[in-house]
Amino acid sequence: MPRSFHRTPAHTARYGRYQGGDPLAPPVEVQSALEAIGRDVMEGTSAERAMREYLRRGDRDRQGLDDLARRVRERRAEITRRHRLDGTLEEVRRLLEHAVLEERKQLVRDVDLDDDVRAFAEMRLENLPSSTAAAVNDLADYDWQSPSARADYDRIRELLGRELLDQRFAGMKNALENATDADRQAIREMLDDLNDLLEKRRLGEDTQEDFDEFMRKHGDQFPENPQNLDELVDAMAERSAAAQRMLNSMTPEQRDELLSLAEQAFGSPELMQSLSRLDDNLRSLRPGEDWSGSASFSGDEPTGLGEATGLMQDLSDLDSLTDQLSQAYPGARMDDIDLDALERLIGEDAAVSARTLRELEKQLRDTGMLQRASDGQLRLTPKAMRQLGRALLRDIATRQSGRMGRRETRNVGAAGDRTGSTREWAFGDTEPWDIPRTVSNAVLRTVLDGGDPSAGLRLDTRDVEVVETEQRTQAAVALLVDTSFSMALDGRWVPMKRTALALHHLISTRFRGDNLQLIAFARHAEVMDIEQLTAKDSVWDKGTNLQHALMLAQRHFRRNPTAQPVLLIVTDGEPTAHLRPDGHVYFAYPPDPRTVAATVRELDTVQRLGAQTTFFRLGEDPGLARFIDALARRAGGQVVAPELDDLGRAVVDSYLGARHAGRGTPEDFGDMLHGRSWWW
Repeated sequence: MPRSFHRTPAHTARYGRYQGGDPLAPPVEVQSALEAIGRDVMEGTSAERAMREYLRRGDRDRQGLDDLARRVRERRAEITRRHRLDGTLEEVRRLLEHAVLEERKQLVRDVDLDDDVRAFAEMRLENLPSSTAAAVNDLADYDWQSPSARADYDRIRELLGRELLDQRFAGMKNALENATDADRQAIREMLDDLNDLLEKRRLGEDTQEDFDEFMRKHGDQFPENPQNLDELVDAMAERSAAAQRMLNSMTPEQRDELLSLAEQAFGSPELMQSLSRLDDNLRSLRPGEDWSGSASFSGDEPTGLGEATGLMQDLSDLDSLTDQLSQAYPGARMDDIDLDALERLIGEDAAVSARTLRELEKQLRDTGMLQRASDGQLRLTPKAMRQLGRALLRDIATRQSGRMGRRETRNVGAAGDRTGSTREWAFGDTEPWDIPRTVSNAVLRTVLDGGDPSAGLRLDTRDVEVVETEQRTQAAVALLVDTSFSMALDGRWVPMKRTALALHHLISTRFRGDNLQLIAFARHAEVMDIEQLTAKDSVWDKGTNLQHALMLAQRHFRRNPTAQPVLLIVTDGEPTAHLRPDGHVYFAYPPDPRTVAATVRELDTVQRLGAQTTFFRLGEDPGLARFIDALARRAGGQVVAPELDDLGRAVVDSYLGARHAGRGTPEDFGDMLHGRSWWW
């Protein structure tokens, strides 16, 4: 067989092109993805859907699945707009016209030719059918006078044979160029043996030994080097089905021409008979392949049968990539995306983007940011909530520093008693290390990196935690947040959640002695943990039951009798609901005097408990402003009317100011992760 068909000998190691993208590119940034997913979750989207949406849209630094799918669709459209399927027919037509022209020239030049022979030959050439296939078949027994014309006609037969084989065996057209009779005989023997083997498989009578014997004889003609018959059948059925789809995509006239010409492949119908037998066997063994599909080509670039079959395979791969990138089917995973096909058909940059997205999804799951709950839903983990809270606090600190002209400071723990809290070391810290926490962090990091702590530890700056010291009192904090539908309707839903998350993170990491309770109030009030509040979706819920929320806040303060009560209320409306003595909710709008009276009674009780109260009024309604101002004066508290972007800063600053009440001038706000501040 031709040399190009020989397999490369097996090697134990092989060098190849680097597949991982830019080795100098920054690592996958999980934090930015987590923040984007967190924003969607706060807006009421499930964590599963939020992650899918992030993967679909990508971000500034990487293409998302939607962009990749768009490029796949554009590539598919480019193929169908660029090519047409009659390349082989056009080449046969060109060779036939040239052969006839050369033959006519020879008949005129050859003075020694018998006149009767010349006349008969000219008559046959003059009366050739208009159909190219019919003309080729009609000339099968013609006695050519011109060597050049005979060579062109023989090239037609060779071309048809090579193209038909190239349809089923990619690369065969080039491999059989200038093939000898021995090469063609080897192909016939291979087809006969292959059909015999496939028919034994159809009857369930084949063995691995049969396959091994076949590969021993004909393995040079299968560079894919299949290891068993199933692998061979899979590859060949895919190609054969693509060839059938190519035929389906031709016009009826083109298809009839091609099938008629196929009888002249290699000068006899034997090859076409063997290929038809092969197609029947493959169709029987792999009925699930797409044997009936088609595509519409409208381009100007002619393609041969083998190339057109390859294009049909490319279209099939592009359709599969479209499905894979959509991730819309049950059980879809990023691992389903065929990166090799994506790189081959779209480009290396597309494969790198998809690989990065896949790695990002894996890290979000494997690093403990997302986990499957008992109900089967994907949810943000406490670790993810801490990451989001830290980012929100950093944003709050940046806003405060920018508005008041301050730089970041790190004053916590500089002097005073140990608080029992620690924090991650940062450049410039002079506080003593917390040795147990530092060593524990190093052990955990070593294990997560696949190392063995018993073999020794190497400390990293990420492991170091420093001890915090501060003179402070304990606080019982109740954050009451309005979750009535007007909060979502007016765009205040997400800022409210971000505020709660920032305050929760600050208290849980910097003021661990304080006790925070989150209370959401709409028609009813209920205590929520931060995960519940963050994932809470906005629903149509008429009523703003501040009275019920104040009752829950009182219970929280009474459970912490030695702590300083701090009451923070975020709302955008007047109370329109309260609990009646029988436990049912009474609702009225405009606010009923009985609702107002019940709310004021509970606020008076909170005042008697000594709570430092701050109202955060959202919205510009004058009536709401007058009402909240009156409540604040009655409770001895204050009112803050922040812009939505400043809500988190206002709430956190008010909390810190309440903790410093009576202690003189507070410290600068600085970095919210480490500083303290009043609300000025």
